[in-house]
Amino acid sequence: MIGLRSLLVMGLAGGMLAQCGPKPAPPPPVVLPAAPVKVGPEIGLTVAPVPLNASDASQTAVGRFVYAGGIHVTSADTSRLHGLSDLILTDDNGLEAITDDGDRFSAKLQLDANGRLVGLTNGKLSPLLGVDGEGLRGKSEGDAEGLARLPNGERLVSFERDHRIWRYAVGADGQWSRPAVAPKPATVFPDNEGMEAITAYPAAGPDAYLVGGEEGEAWLCRLSASCQSIAPQTPNDFTWGLSGFAAFQGKALATLHRAYDPVRGWRAQVRFLPDPLLPAAKQYPLATLMLDGQVTRDNFEGIALAAGPNGATRIYLLSDDNGGSMNQRTLLLAFDWTPPPPQPALPPASPKKKRR
Repeated sequence: MIGLRSLLVMGLAGGMLAQCGPKPAPPPPVVLPAAPVKVGPEIGLTVAPVPLNASDASQTAVGRFVYAGGIHVTSADTSRLHGLSDLILTDDNGLEAITDDGDRFSAKLQLDANGRLVGLTNGKLSPLLGVDGEGLRGKSEGDAEGLARLPNGERLVSFERDHRIWRYAVGADGQWSRPAVAPKPATVFPDNEGMEAITAYPAAGPDAYLVGGEEGEAWLCRLSASCQSIAPQTPNDFTWGLSGFAAFQGKALATLHRAYDPVRGWRAQVRFLPDPLLPAAKQYPLATLMLDGQVTRDNFEGIALAAGPNGATRIYLLSDDNGGSMNQRTLLLAFDWTPPPPQPALPPASPKKKRR
């Protein structure tokens, strides 16, 4: 270790040598930008359309899930628009998302005359605040994975690595406050496999929310009480991981799962459950969207639901590009699901005649 005295001596010697040696070339002239440069969270977004099936332009649906448009999102203004892990929808076609690096992203959905997703505008990117009012530092603090909006407008963010749930109030100007701690499940999560899924669940109370771990375990939590285990949400194949929740239509819940292996690549599935609080033996999916084979797929981690056209349920899926590794992209896809018509009631059975 070099002491302070040695550092001073070396600095003086270097200065003398610089004075005695040849003079350095003058610095290049400063080139000012041609136009004013923005200072703030606004970022420009580059959006490209994504087909449902790049090999078959005639495919427009997966089962009863009709493709309602998709986009690939990038930005030339920042290197931090990566790792988007979950999203919620706000008023006036607003979208909010959180990232693996502790950032908050917001934008406006752009829909065409038929309600199809065609773009994303008004991009903003800003750091999530910690309890000290400063931005989160490093992956261990900032690895945000789940985002929920409570009925009172507050946001819940679940983190992994440092496994916790934070609650943010939102001001009239849209700014998020410093966070307060919210109840989380009393369990030990693996370092990088924590609380991927979270959604407000008003069917169980105004302060209720559902939490899911990547391995499929699930809990019903409340701001006013501790978390209670409920039936797990695990697909049959152990390679799948739970990555998102979105409650809808009262008690119903959409669950998002993703899987990866070197042979099949990324896959995803969405399942609609009528009531996640029922025992596991009584749960069954109303419908399942499977993204596999030739359809567009990626590391989908975020899901949000909205009202679609003609009484359909609109599903938005957001992918985490992991910083652009493994050819991953930031994709936002939309699907519309309409439940099948109810089966007609069977005619009453005619009474059997008694034998004499």
